Amino acid sequence: MSVALRLYEQLTEAPDERTKARLIAEAFEQLEERYPQLKDVATQSQVRETELRLQKEIKEVEARLAMEIKEVEARLVTEINKLAVEIKSVDASLRLEIRSVEVKIAETRADLIRWVVAVGILQTTLLTGVLLKIAHLI
Repeated sequence: MSVALRLYEQLTEAPDERTKARLIAEAFEQLEERYPQLKDVATQSQVRETELRLQKEIKEVEARLAMEIKEVEARLVTEINKLAVEIKSVDASLRLEIRSVEVKIAETRADLIRWVVAVGILQTTLLTGVLLKIAHLI
């Protein structure tokens, strides 16, 4: 026999209202003992309320994240612009340094050519002098 049918029979056989109330209370108590999680079951309106609250919180978080993303993007753009200026400065400095090194290389090359020519003339003069001396001795 089902619990509901048994309760029905007990209620129909109950002599007075007080006994019927006690039987109903006992039935609820048995139901709560058998299904303790029933105390924690939410109603449809509670679930809907929670859903709406969560949707609101999600929108707030999305808005906050969008704002933070824009702030980060702005900081990144600023930082990128600073780096671009710094890169241009370093590039200009390197170009000046390279130009200076090229000038020094050209000067050194000119000095080296002068020395080679001078040594060549000196060597030719020396050889000519030695040959004349040898020719004069003979």
